[in-house]
Amino acid sequence: MAEVVQDAPQEFWRPLTVNQQVAEETIPAAAPAMADACPRCGIEFMIGARFCHACGVRRLAQKLSVNTEVNALAEFWETKVDWVRSVAAGFSWNRVPFPQWMRYLHFHEIKRRVGLSTAALVAFIIGLGCVAGAIGVSLFYRASNLAEFQAIQMWRIEWLLAATASFVAGILLKKPSDTDGE
Repeated sequence: MAEVVQDAPQEFWRPLTVNQQVAEETIPAAAPAMADACPRCGIEFMIGARFCHACGVRRLAQKLSVNTEVNALAEFWETKVDWVRSVAAGFSWNRVPFPQWMRYLHFHEIKRRVGLSTAALVAFIIGLGCVAGAIGVSLFYRASNLAEFQAIQMWRIEWLLAATASFVAGILLKKPSDTDGE
């Protein structure tokens, strides 16, 4: 029904209404046909994409009219990326020897020892970071006049206000223990 209206303004959800004869004369020939699916992973390319959204392989034209040097560089790049992926897939952190004391730094170990829920512990860690930010402001900035001193004090206040909000959130997110009611 929208195609019947003459001289309708173009809207984004409707194709441009053009006379068919004029359209054939003014619209250039289509670009060379592109491959429909990725040669590596087999996933269909997104419309107008030059790379595969899943694995990153360059989309090749079905007619290879691209410069051979560019193709050679692309193939070299793809082989190096494949090599890095294979090395990363074969690497295991279990084979790296860590000191025994580092197991105490594991998030779940800290959570168990402190007795906080995950959300409360995250809020507590954010609060500690904000306190460190307040201390860091005074380490990195030195005031040479009253205006700079006031600006530095405002930054400290903002960091400490964020730390207070985070600590309060941690208190509110803490699960009550069984011994609190006795």
